[in-house]
Amino acid sequence: MKKIIQILTISFLIWNCTTDKKEIPKTTTKSSLKYATDVHSYAKPNEAVAKHLDLDIKVDFKNKIISGSATYKIEKNVNAKYIHFDAKALVIKNVTVNDKKTSFNLVKGDEIHGDNLTIALPKDSKKVTIFYETTHKTEALQFLNPQQTADKKQAFLLTQGQAILTRTWIPIQDSPQLRLTYNAKVSVPTNLMAVMSAENPKEKSENGMYNFTMKQAISPYLIALAVGDFEYRKLSERTGVYAEHSLIDKSAKEFEDVEKMVLAAEKLYGAYNWEQYDIIVLPPSFPFGGMENPRLTFATPTIIAGDKSLTTLIAHELAHSWSGNLVTNATWDDFWLNEGFTVYFERRIMEAVYGKKYGDMLAVIGRQDLDEGLEGLKDNPNDTKLKLDLNGRTPDDGMTDIAYEKGFLFLKTLEAKVGREKMDVFLKSYFKKHAFSTITTEKFIAYLDENLLIPNKIDFNTNEWIYKPGIPKNQVKITSDKFEIVMQVIEKWKNGKMMAKDICNQDWAIQQKIHFIRNIPASLTAKDLESLDAHCKYTHTTNSYISMVWFEQAIKHSYHGQNVDKKIEEFLITVGRRWYVTTVYRALKNNNRLEDALRIYKKARPNYHSVTVGSVDEMLGFEE
Repeated sequence: MKKIIQILTISFLIWNCTTDKKEIPKTTTKSSLKYATDVHSYAKPNEAVAKHLDLDIKVDFKNKIISGSATYKIEKNVNAKYIHFDAKALVIKNVTVNDKKTSFNLVKGDEIHGDNLTIALPKDSKKVTIFYETTHKTEALQFLNPQQTADKKQAFLLTQGQAILTRTWIPIQDSPQLRLTYNAKVSVPTNLMAVMSAENPKEKSENGMYNFTMKQAISPYLIALAVGDFEYRKLSERTGVYAEHSLIDKSAKEFEDVEKMVLAAEKLYGAYNWEQYDIIVLPPSFPFGGMENPRLTFATPTIIAGDKSLTTLIAHELAHSWSGNLVTNATWDDFWLNEGFTVYFERRIMEAVYGKKYGDMLAVIGRQDLDEGLEGLKDNPNDTKLKLDLNGRTPDDGMTDIAYEKGFLFLKTLEAKVGREKMDVFLKSYFKKHAFSTITTEKFIAYLDENLLIPNKIDFNTNEWIYKPGIPKNQVKITSDKFEIVMQVIEKWKNGKMMAKDICNQDWAIQQKIHFIRNIPASLTAKDLESLDAHCKYTHTTNSYISMVWFEQAIKHSYHGQNVDKKIEEFLITVGRRWYVTTVYRALKNNNRLEDALRIYKKARPNYHSVTVGSVDEMLGFEE
């Protein structure tokens, strides 16, 4: 056996000398291959692929690292000599194949993709174990000190793997098409609790050891871990919420309609396939509104408004249990298949639970977001296509309102063309047919033609929607009579026919208030905003969405009353949600307040996740 290892080592070194060390494979059109080529992964799954992960790790809060091993059950072609994993900012200590030490090479890659961990495989290889630890450059991990949490008593750890950051805390074949099951053993301090995107505990372990099982195959970006001092509250037989002690009562009340959402979703598009649907409310530095980790949605505390007005985010993450988690984009060029479908589904859930007018308001706000997104990409029209070409770029470049809102508009326009009844039958069959698998844009188009358009003799400009920039002319028009009322009030206010105090007395839903603030005319003055704020108290609202849009308008109108500048600074320091903070920083930058933005950002930056830091650094031109 020793001689065999020596031979493998020699052949490995010869191979390494003739290989382009920084090469990410180019897209292939060979339809005979089981897996598509993913330009964002070094994995070569058509040669050797991991099908199951056994993770055994220890979380070290003192040194802010994770260490342990990742063991994979693999499948390989007869002639495959190597298996390739993605690894970024990791220390690879040892590798074994079938429990015997083998040769490996960590081939240096680039700043986006990390490194190519290439492992030599004997012919009978069935198991690969990688011993490793993370480093301080690991982007997916965020270790928080007690002051960065809600209770301010214990440290906290969260992970964020989407899009290609799982490779920064686990050496893995980090492509969304490479679904795998996993088990995990996680050791944490005894005063803390660990949960994952898997079957989860409901209370703390006495010895700090936790065992997890995810028996359904999921994409690597959906492997998630959170460790902290939190507790669990049951909402229904299959739903519940984890939160820090000071937030658990508020969270349970805010999410009491989650079971209704699950029932509405099942009625639309079939059974919920993940047994349990729980939510964990994370510290405010979490960079997204939510993350759809299977069985355990990660959520920002900014949605705890006290009136359920922002729980559409939960409907969105729940909808991902079908579009995204159940049926997944094969590559990040196909990201719209995750998000466009999810936004459409989310709004159907909210309409079912809260009524059509509620759904219409959400759709109009989304359309406004899309217009802003299109304006921001006017110099990069190719990025307004649904199917993208992100070769050589980070997948984050494709995570814009185009994927979400243009994707939604495509499906909404299609619904208007074929009728809602036929649309629902089609989508239900789509989710059932492709359950626990991945799909490319091209495969979706073929399925759409064969199962909806051709049988019903419907002509639809699918290719224009997907492969052309901008929005086609046949887009469905989305309106809301509740928003029309808001626009009438704005017109009266602008023309001096309505006082600010009368505006604040309107019986409006939160979405109407947001629509009102977003549409405050540029012609109005700081004095007008001061009068409005004196009555409506927008500067001091507890609703984070209203805070974001109000602060944006205050900056645009050079309004400085009611201590709004102090509140803006507090908001940017305490909230880490990327959408919210980039909106406010952009307003500061675009309104000749870059110095203020940089001054605040220097204070706030240590509290942000690397995802948020990357976006704001680029926006503000910040250099450490």
